[in-house]
Amino acid sequence: MSEKPGDSLLTKSKPITSPTERMIAFHRGGVGWMIFNNPAKHNALSIEMWKGMGVIMAAFQKEPSVRVVVMKGAGEKAFISGADISEFAEHRSSASAEEEYNRISAESQLTLKTFNKPLIAMINGYCIGGGLGVALAADIRICSDNSVFSIPAARLGLGYGFDGMKTLSDLVGPSSAKDIMFTARKLKAKEAANMGLVNIVTKQTELEDAVEKYVSKVSENAPLTIAAAKLAVNETLKDPEKRDLHHLEQKIRSIFDSEDYKEGRTAFMEKRRPVFRGR
Repeated sequence: MSEKPGDSLLTKSKPITSPTERMIAFHRGGVGWMIFNNPAKHNALSIEMWKGMGVIMAAFQKEPSVRVVVMKGAGEKAFISGADISEFAEHRSSASAEEEYNRISAESQLTLKTFNKPLIAMINGYCIGGGLGVALAADIRICSDNSVFSIPAARLGLGYGFDGMKTLSDLVGPSSAKDIMFTARKLKAKEAANMGLVNIVTKQTELEDAVEKYVSKVSENAPLTIAAAKLAVNETLKDPEKRDLHHLEQKIRSIFDSEDYKEGRTAFMEKRRPVFRGR
């Protein structure tokens, strides 16, 4: 079954317009939620879902009340099980068709990678191929203990591009990245955590609560500080000659002139919880 209004996460939420019913988006309490809504196919990504992803992330970027965004899969079986193979004959049957498919998916991936707010992947079950690529675009990955990770490109005869390989290699290291690609094997949650593929592993029954608690902490903290920290870490992943340290320094300097910096100091002196507004 697909997620529908009235489900626990949708209660008292504000919807974000999605171009397809296979992608659901809403926000509540400073947290945006993007749900891959194709449970009949274990949330396999179709072209329309890739397009919807870009539209939704752009909307979250513009919504000032959203402090952090969580991605999750509908149902209890998968985050994303990979690309929708039933579309291969139509959309990926040749080099030119594959180029167009890659263009669409790359545009949506870029909206994930350039998102300047914290992005969390809530992973329950299968996280395979392109699904793992989506999860790797997140800042933090929290998974259930029944989750399974794999990139089966070597079993399908697919080419895997430089950007995806660099992201994977930066995260787990060159040797582990080669292991994942060479064997196309399935990694269980514990092994994925040990190699740095995921940040937190929790029981399946406790996953939603764990994510809710985590994003609650993040959304209460100073958004300008968090955005600058994310920018700084992302700059370290670039080649030295491509780093924009001047822009980073400007961002950091602006924090010290912000209302939030004043609020943080005042709240500390008054021994109360600060209320940050992102300005």
